[in-house]
Amino acid sequence: MSELVATFRGRVSCRRAADPFGLTLAGVTAERPGEPTTLAFSAAAPPDLPESLDDALVERLAGGTYRITSASGAWQIAAPAVHLHRDVAAAFYRAVPPRPAPWRKRVIFRVALGLAATRTGLALLRALRR
Repeated sequence: MSELVATFRGRVSCRRAADPFGLTLAGVTAERPGEPTTLAFSAAAPPDLPESLDDALVERLAGGTYRITSASGAWQIAAPAVHLHRDVAAAFYRAVPPRPAPWRKRVIFRVALGLAATRTGLALLRALRR
């Protein structure tokens, strides 16, 4: 019996690294289209795994084993832990738009930056700081 972990759509990058995460898959999943997703395995990558896959499917099997399946083949990896990360920044900033700075602060910063652009202005800013 297997449990679906992630269904990647399109090109999936397979990055090998040293401990703690020996293999990281990066791409876009079918579950959350448009959100970059990474899946990091706490184990070494299979030696015959290519640098990239197309339309990869990751399933959890019994005993802490995971199966990575794509059109180019299937690989099994025994990992004690798997970490799934979704980049939700775009959805967050759509839901919470940035607040515009108050006009007083904009004027103060514009004047300060204008002064900082000249030698005389820098001297004046240093004198005001003391």
